[in-house]
Amino acid sequence: MAAPKRGRSASAQSKPGRSLALILIAIVALTGGMFASGHKTPRLGIDLAGGTSITLKAKADQGSAINKANMDTAVDIMNRRVNGLGVSEAEVQTQGTDNIIVNIPKGTNSKEAQEQVGTTAKLYFRPVLAGEPSGAAAQSPSPSASSGGGSSPKPGTSPSSSASSKEKASSPGSSSPTATATSQGRAVTDALKAGSTPSPSGSASGSSKPPATPSASGSASKTASRLQAQYAALDCTKPADRANAGKKAKPGDTTVACGEIDGAWFKYVLGPAAVDGTEVKKAQAVFDTQGASGWQVQMTFTKSGADKFADITGELAQKTQPQNEFGIVLDGEVVSTPFVRQAITGGQAEISGSFKQEEAQNLANMLSYGALPLSFQEQSVTTVTAALGGEQLHAGLLAGAIGLALVMIYLVVFYRGLSLVAMASLLVSAMLTYVIMALLGPAIGFALNLPAVCGAIVAIGITADSFIVYFERIRDEIREGRTLRPAVERAWPRARRTILVSDFVSFLAAAVLFIVTVGKVQGFAFTLGLTTVLDVVVVFLFTKPLMTLLARRQFFAGGHKWSGLDPKGLGAKPPLRRTRRPAGPAAGPVDPKEA
Repeated sequence: MAAPKRGRSASAQSKPGRSLALILIAIVALTGGMFASGHKTPRLGIDLAGGTSITLKAKADQGSAINKANMDTAVDIMNRRVNGLGVSEAEVQTQGTDNIIVNIPKGTNSKEAQEQVGTTAKLYFRPVLAGEPSGAAAQSPSPSASSGGGSSPKPGTSPSSSASSKEKASSPGSSSPTATATSQGRAVTDALKAGSTPSPSGSASGSSKPPATPSASGSASKTASRLQAQYAALDCTKPADRANAGKKAKPGDTTVACGEIDGAWFKYVLGPAAVDGTEVKKAQAVFDTQGASGWQVQMTFTKSGADKFADITGELAQKTQPQNEFGIVLDGEVVSTPFVRQAITGGQAEISGSFKQEEAQNLANMLSYGALPLSFQEQSVTTVTAALGGEQLHAGLLAGAIGLALVMIYLVVFYRGLSLVAMASLLVSAMLTYVIMALLGPAIGFALNLPAVCGAIVAIGITADSFIVYFERIRDEIREGRTLRPAVERAWPRARRTILVSDFVSFLAAAVLFIVTVGKVQGFAFTLGLTTVLDVVVVFLFTKPLMTLLARRQFFAGGHKWSGLDPKGLGAKPPLRRTRRPAGPAAGPVDPKEA
C-alpha cells in the first residue's frame, strides 16, 4: 500500500510546471482580452471620476401617497432605467421620507440618464379631437409646418398600407393653414361635442351613457368653453405654456396638449385616455429597414391592453380626419399622432416619429421599466469633481504602499529567501486583480471607487496570511527532522485546509456585506470577495507549485541560512532511530548461542 502512495506523491512533485503553465495561460488570456476590449484601466466611480449628484423631492400624485413602498419602487425603477442605459456605479437611494439622491458618474450615457432618471414616464393613448400648428408654425403654409413630419407623410403623397397600420395622415389643421381664429374655435367646439358622445373610454368598455340631463349639458358646455379658451390661448412654442398644458387633467378628462414634430410645435385637443401605458407589456427600439420611418418603438400590450387598443382603433377607423387619429401622450406631451384605417388587433403597436436612435432607445427604456408611482421635482443638481476623490485615492494608495512595504519587511526579516515566493505570489495576485477589474467594467458595469480600493488593500493581508500559514507548516516539518522536499509535500494538506477555511470565512463575510448593503459599501464587499477567490487560485496554482520547484534547488534544499529554511536556525531535531531490544520470554525461544 505504501508504494502506490509514494508513486503518486512523486508524480505530483514532478509536474508542478502544469499548474504554473495553467496560471500563466490564464494571465496571458485575460490580459489579451483586456487589450482587445479597449478597456485598459478599470472604470472609476463617481468619487474618483466625478459626475453628477441629483436630489429629487417626491410629490404625491393622483391616487399615490408618499410612503416607503412607493419610494422603494421609485428607487428600483430609477436603478433599472440607469442600468438600462449602460451607466455603471450609479447610486440611487432614499434620504429621509420624501427625497431620493441619485449619483451618476461621468461617462457614457450619463447625460441621458440624468435627463430621464426622474421622469414619470406616464403614457396614455388618447383620441385626437382637434389639432393644428402652434405659434409661428401656424402662420406658415409650408409643407414642413403643415405636415406631421415623421408621423405623417408630406402633403400630396399617399400613405402606404401596412398590417400594423403604420400609415399616417397630414397633421390636423393642415388643410387650411390660414384659417381664422373664429373658424378654429368653431372647429374645436364641434370636435368637443362630437367627442363627448360617446367617449372613447366608454366605447372601449362597451358601456353606453344615459341621455344627458340639462344640468349635465350645462356642465359640459362650460367644460367645452373652458377648453376652447385654453386651446385658443395655447402657444406650444413657449415652454411655460407647454409645461402648463393639461397639467391637472386626469386620465378620464378631455384635455389640451402640445407635441413637437420635425422641429415644429402642434397643439391638440385630446379625449379621455382609452389605453393606459401600464398596459404596455414590453417596448423596444428597432430600426425600420423596410420603410422610411427610421427608428421606432415597438410595443406589446397585455391582454386587457390589447383588447382596449383594438376597440379604440376600431372606433377611430370609422371617423374622418382628424378624429380618426389617436395621440400617444408621454408625460403630457404628444409624441406621435398616427391614424388608423382598421382596427389594430393582436396586441402589437408601434410609435414612430422621426426618432433618432438615442431618443427611441430612451423612450423604450422608460416604457419597459414602468412609470414611477410618484412625481418628482428636482431640488438640486451638483457637479462632483474628481479632485477630492483623487486626493483620497492618493492617500489610500499611499497607505496601501506603506502597508505593503511593512508586509515585505516582515517577510524578509522572518522568512528571508521565502519572501521571494511571497512577493512573486502577491505580484501574480495583483496582476489578476487588475486585469479582471478592467474586464468587469464593460462586462457587468463594475466601477472602482474608494471603498473598493480599501477592499483591495485589506486583501493584501489576507493573501499574505495564506503564505505565512503554508510557510509555517513547512518549517514545522523541518523542525521535526525532515528534509525540505518531503516537508513541502507533507505540510501542504494541513496548510491547505487552514487556508480554505480562512478564505471561506472571508468570502462569506464579503458576500453577506454585499447583499445587505447598498452603494459604495458594495464596492468594498465585491473587491474583498474577488481578491479572496483569487487568493485561493494563486496559492493552489502558483505558490504551492513554485515551492515544489524551489525545494529541488540547493539553496533551499541545503538549508542555507538566508533561505529561511535553515534547520539549525529553526531548532530542528535530529532524526530519531529506533533501537532494537532483546525480546522477552513471550516473544519465543532464546538462541542457546546468544545465551
